[in-house]
Amino acid sequence: MVKFEELIKNLILPLVAYPQDVEIIRLNDSEDDLQYQVKVNPSDLGRVIGKGGAIAKAIRTVLYAGASKEGKKIHLDIDSK
Repeated sequence: MVKFEELIKNLILPLVAYPQDVEIIRLNDSEDDLQYQVKVNPSDLGRVIGKGGAIAKAIRTVLYAGASKEGKKIHLDIDSK
């Protein structure tokens, strides 16, 4: 079983300068459709999203792979605090 909060944390923390400001919030309680919101320090937002959204897209791809392995769907929002 994939622990999505831990996976998101392991993907985001190495990218940011202020790891203490990272918040991972689960937005719903559905078992098949997962929604997470990641809040980071405003100065780290560009590092997490990347040029043209490339890093955010790569993070979502990894999450989609883990979710599809379990027959679930996942959605990730990345915002600043």
